[in-house]
Amino acid sequence: MLLTNGETAAGALAQGARWATEQVLSLAPDDASRRAGSKLGTAGPWSAAGCDGSGAVWGLCKGSGSRPYQTVVDTTGPAYKCSCPSRKFPCKHALALLLLWASDEQTVPESGSGSVPDWAEEWLSGRRRRAAGREQADTGPGAAAKSADPDAAGRRAERRAERITAGAGELEQRLADLLRGGLAAAEQSGYGLWEETAARMVDAQAPGLAARVRDMGAIPGSGPGWPVRLLEECSLVHLLDTAWLGREQLPERLAATVRTRVGLPSAAEGPAVRDRWLILAQYDSFDGKLTTRRIWLYGRASRRAVLLLSFGAAGRAPQQALPVGLMIDAEATAHTGSGPRAELGEQFTLPVAIDAPPPGGPCASAVDAYGQALRDDPWLDSWPVTLTEVVPVPDGDGWQLVDADGSDALPVAPVALARPGLWKLVALAGGRPVTVFGEFGHRGFVPLTAWPADMSETVPLI
Repeated sequence: MLLTNGETAAGALAQGARWATEQVLSLAPDDASRRAGSKLGTAGPWSAAGCDGSGAVWGLCKGSGSRPYQTVVDTTGPAYKCSCPSRKFPCKHALALLLLWASDEQTVPESGSGSVPDWAEEWLSGRRRRAAGREQADTGPGAAAKSADPDAAGRRAERRAERITAGAGELEQRLADLLRGGLAAAEQSGYGLWEETAARMVDAQAPGLAARVRDMGAIPGSGPGWPVRLLEECSLVHLLDTAWLGREQLPERLAATVRTRVGLPSAAEGPAVRDRWLILAQYDSFDGKLTTRRIWLYGRASRRAVLLLSFGAAGRAPQQALPVGLMIDAEATAHTGSGPRAELGEQFTLPVAIDAPPPGGPCASAVDAYGQALRDDPWLDSWPVTLTEVVPVPDGDGWQLVDADGSDALPVAPVALARPGLWKLVALAGGRPVTVFGEFGHRGFVPLTAWPADMSETVPLI
């Protein structure tokens, strides 16, 4: 879906627009970086700062040493380079520079062509050369020769499938023993048996099954109603096991979803879709070993939501980050299976501000959307939805989002109740209807982004 000439021209006219403070802060890898960046985001420690029409922002930040830190940002990525020793992306200096660029045009003025300092131009030019080299490598005549031997790859995939099949059979036996002995025994046996079973799934090269087993192990003793929750999860794991064992009889799209759910990697395949993608939300989760970053996009023309996933090991934040509240003209390629995961490809213009939130509906429409998604993926925890004209209202110890006419309501998921974003949403609404984007599933609604009634701003909630 190509943009019309008029749309491309309009995007070009808006390329010089600077981001809002909230959009910059949404890029922070953690709260400590957000606070440190905000503290440095004033004119005092900065010198020789500037920007140009290509998306480059640069500046020198005074630090504890004799030489200032050289910081440069390419907002088309965005991507960052700083001479400080931090291993975070972006570091506090890059965040501070972007905050200064967003709020102080005098300290970070726009310069003409050829004004980029040599140290910044060297990095920017290197990025462009590498991008051109990757494109040539992907499309050049030698690309096919670099691909792996398909016969060897097929044999490896077959061996792994055999291991997963053996692991699924063993897990089925574990579930049968659990139900035969009664769910009450799960609380008495402790977490060790679950961890041992999860380790067996890792040995079987089925990390998806291992993750679900670990989640099951945390349910016993988790509070009132845990046996019901454990039985529900046992049912879903049993369904996944049997789906894997009978995957040859499944429709291809569902079979691809099953392969992904047990832990096999999925590939970004098919034609790339060019669209104006709204950057709706970005948040991280940490499982003790790996940081997973989730970025939600919505295509204006394609009318579809896609999920970008990136990972950081050993406590590092993932490098991919997009500023919430902006819109990019770019290509995206979907992964195999029925899920919304995709890979972001070439970007054609600088990000511009979102002109309006994605289309949405009342609470009932969120239930319908999640129900339809479950037909393709029964193991789906939640689905991206946009609610319009809803009001956050307290509900006993929790909260709910109520349609403005009072017809329906959705509970706010327990995981969101302790987050400051909920109170930001309540303050933004002030008892009036708002538009909210988030994830809705069987545990409730998780608010991620909101817009006030006048649509004057995009407010990240996480």
